Amino acid sequence: MSKYKNQKPLSKNKLLGIAGLAWMFDAMDVGILSFVIAALAAEWSLSPTEMGWIGSVNSIGMAVGALVFGVFADKVGRKKIFMITLLLFSIASGLSAFTSTLAVFMLLRFFVGMGLGGELPVASTLVSESVEAKERGRVVVLLESFWAAGWLISALIAYFIIPDYGWRIALLITALPAFYAIYLRIKLPDSPRFTEKKEEQRSIIQNMKEVWSKKYAKRTLMLWIVWFTVVFSYYGMFLWLPSVMVMKGFSLIKSFEYVLIMTLAQLPGYFSAAWLIEKVGRKFVLVTYLLGTAGSAFVFGTAETTSVLIISGMLLSFFNLGAWGALYAYSPEQYPTVIRATGSGMSASVGRIGGILGPLLVGSLVTAGYEIGWIFGIFCIAIVIGVLAVLFLGTETKQVELE
Repeated sequence: MSKYKNQKPLSKNKLLGIAGLAWMFDAMDVGILSFVIAALAAEWSLSPTEMGWIGSVNSIGMAVGALVFGVFADKVGRKKIFMITLLLFSIASGLSAFTSTLAVFMLLRFFVGMGLGGELPVASTLVSESVEAKERGRVVVLLESFWAAGWLISALIAYFIIPDYGWRIALLITALPAFYAIYLRIKLPDSPRFTEKKEEQRSIIQNMKEVWSKKYAKRTLMLWIVWFTVVFSYYGMFLWLPSVMVMKGFSLIKSFEYVLIMTLAQLPGYFSAAWLIEKVGRKFVLVTYLLGTAGSAFVFGTAETTSVLIISGMLLSFFNLGAWGALYAYSPEQYPTVIRATGSGMSASVGRIGGILGPLLVGSLVTAGYEIGWIFGIFCIAIVIGVLAVLFLGTETKQVELE
């Protein structure tokens, strides 16, 4: 522990800024992928099934990364894993701009996904362990709000860059700034709770078993169900959003413009959730925002006019991303320090399985000739299942001191 004693703790705002900046670059990469898929479909003459596989390979990598890096974060520390995952994501993302075949592009997207999937639960764990209980939930949701900023920037890049300069330049623009975040993270101290509990570490297998011990089994089941349904619906809907707009008859540039407008609604979604989460609690915010997501998804899928499409798309962004923020705040609070990153990482990994199936499902059902409204109805039902899990299995953790 001696090497941590002289480590000066960062202020809450500085910690949020450093962790949030890299979170924003992660979101830029995931966001730009949805636009790149639409551009690749035209350039490489991809089938809907191949388009679905691009999104799913990204999620396969995220599932592996969340599990592997989550369990190692409880062994070697949050900061080390934070740095490794960001480096992996940045390099693979930059290289993917130079690919000329679908196979190589998908291989690199797997490694991008590994970095992303590993970083996100570890980042939320580190921040939640470094902030006081009374504002922990709000700060973690604000950390998640950087995701909306990243998506917004990716939508702007897609709108202004892809039509004139191509998808390769867009990918490079989103990958390069992440190296600046690596430089910033060198100054980031590790979680104070991790350094205090360093001597109490057990083996990775012990930690993974503990997550399913009698004390934590109910919490784990709840998280696994919610993560699966949220990620399944999010990636099924949002990675296909520009392509769905094209299917509904809009040009590529017009679809990018409308998705940019919808993306703007993510920020108030996060900020409202951040304000409510310490006022009314995690369960209320999760349930309310997930139900809002389900209703918006149903209306978006069946929309027949442009105005209804845009308004329901904005509501979808508002509620879905607010729910994401609450979920990232809620997950680390379910476990004690020695298994916190393991529990959060395993939950996120199970969720990523949903992220694999969601885009594939859309691709296969579109190929089979199913209506978009019917497809979005499936996501609507999945989200309601997640709501029931929170209602009946979840416990309120508002302002409760971490174990």
